[in-house]
Order: sequence, then C-alpha cells, then structure tokens
Amino acid sequence: MVQLSVLDQSTVARGHGHDEAIRETLRMAAHCERLGYRRFWMSEHHNIASIAGSAPEVLAAAVAAGTRHIRVGTAGVLLPNYSPFKVAEQFRVLEAIAPGRIDMGLGRAPGGDRRTASALNPDVGVAAQHFPEHVRDLLAWVTGTPLPEGHPLADIRVMPETPSAPQPWMLGSSTGGARIAAQLGLPYCFAHFITDGRGADEALDLYRHFYRPSERFPEPHAAVCVWALTAEDEDRAWELYKTRERAWLNRYQGIFHPLLPPEAVDPERYSAQERHAAEALRGEVYVGTPRRLGGRLRALADELAVDELVILTWTYDFESRCRSYELLAHEFGLEPRS
Repeated sequence: MVQLSVLDQSTVARGHGHDEAIRETLRMAAHCERLGYRRFWMSEHHNIASIAGSAPEVLAAAVAAGTRHIRVGTAGVLLPNYSPFKVAEQFRVLEAIAPGRIDMGLGRAPGGDRRTASALNPDVGVAAQHFPEHVRDLLAWVTGTPLPEGHPLADIRVMPETPSAPQPWMLGSSTGGARIAAQLGLPYCFAHFITDGRGADEALDLYRHFYRPSERFPEPHAAVCVWALTAEDEDRAWELYKTRERAWLNRYQGIFHPLLPPEAVDPERYSAQERHAAEALRGEVYVGTPRRLGGRLRALADELAVDELVILTWTYDFESRCRSYELLAHEFGLEPRS
C-alpha cells in the first residue's frame, strides 16, 4: 500500500503577505496530521518572492510543537549553505522537541541564485565540493557516533544529547544525490516535481543498485515527491491548476512573482512558446478528480517501485489546497487522527 506524505513550500499568493504564508504552513501541518498523512516536510528557498519558506528547521520546530503524531522534517536543509555542526545542533533540538518524529532531509542545491547563495555562505562553492564529507560529519554528530580517527573535530560534542536521533534523508533531482544516499546507506527521495519526472528511473535504479546497507537502514528506502492537485470535478481541478501553470511558465523565464488567482490567468494570452510548453506539461501533470489522480499516482508508485509518495500542491487559496489534500487522503484510505 502506498504511503502518502506532504511537502509544503509556504507559497505566497498575490495580495497576501509572506507572514500569512508561514502561518498557513502551520495550519496545513495540523490539517494533514488530522487527515492521516505520514510526514510533513518543509522546503528551503531563498530570494524567491513566490515562496516564503526560507528556514525549514525553524518551521519544523513550530510544526513539531503543534502536532503529536505526524513526522516532521525538512526537504530539505541545503547543507552547503551552513556549518554541518550547527545543523546537527538544530536537529538535536528538534529531536528533543518531538522524539522519534523528526526527519532530517538534506540537499546540495543552493535554493536560489548564486549571489544569494554567496550571501548565505561566501564559501558555498567550496562547501558544495565537500558535500559528501560534510554529510558524513553531520550524520556522526547528529547520531552521537564517533568521527573518523584523526578528524580535527573528533572531540567536539553536540548538545543537546538525546536518546534518539532524527531520521536522515538524502534529497535530489539527479543521480548525484542518489549516489551519495546509496554510498551512505540513507533513505532517498527524488524530486519529481522539479524535473517533471525526467531522470527519476535512472536515479532510483542507481540508488538501489549501489546501495550499501547501513546499521540503521539495512535496506534501501526510496520515495518520490510529486506535484499533484485534485478537486471534486475535473473542470474545477483544471481551473485551480491554472495558478501553477502560470507559475511554472514564469519559472523558466526567471520570474518568481507571487501566485496569481486562476481567473487572472488567461491561456489565450500566452506566447506561442508558452502555449507549446503549457500543452506539453498538461499531458504529464498530475491533475484531476480524486479517482483519476489516485489511479495515476498509484501507477507512478508502481512504475518507480516506491512505497511512499510525497505530495506537493499549489493553489492560490489556502482552502482549495486543504481540500485537495483531504480528497486525496480519502481516495487513498488514510486513517484520520483525532
């Protein structure tokens, strides 16, 4: 049976504040917990006007404190932007807040343009080159296991000390993250929503083929994060989708405006190039009634041989997004929590 989880990006709608988007993330986490979703992850983006979620580790603390059952995590902390030691401290704190419910999702991408990445860490280029070693150090610190003999920081301890440790995940949209996850024996999630599915087969096959069992994860565990949207009827689903379609077209032009309401999107005014791209995407995107969407998502899980799908949904209004997750939960028979 396919497990369902959620990725939330604190998307910003035109006419609404970034602070409102952050508060909606907290409300969405509580909503998805009640619906029975397995995990609630938050992403990291910087200097992008359509996404307010810049600090998932901070949001994770608020979500963990406001929930009781759902796993809470990051998708992900973009490690080249930060010191591995500081990230270890943050996740030890999160584990103390919600023992046994924290997921530490890690990524290598900068989460924004190069100048912004440089503002986060002037040595981000060097840090990216040492990403595998930094992941190893972080895993040792966050789990309380010794660093390699001769490591210059081997005697440093991470506080707070906790009896349990977060569950690490490697995230990626190419074979790079899959290879590192395989080498280190970590769960892996492919960002289908970034590539529109391109490269998923290759990355997941590589991950499973080269997987080295670890003590905590003797078998590979793979998930896929996919953008999906549903509504009570087909017409309503495709009307809501217009918001994401316009944002998707803008992204490829380097434009990241706040999300437009569907009624403000007129496909008749698309350029010829935009029309061609939009038509191609409509043939691939996961949109439709709960029954139709559920069938396509199950087929995707079967095709990629994954047991877990992480669902990302964008709509202009918060209520439609909540309803989409609710309809999908019912379609997959998730057990509601009180």
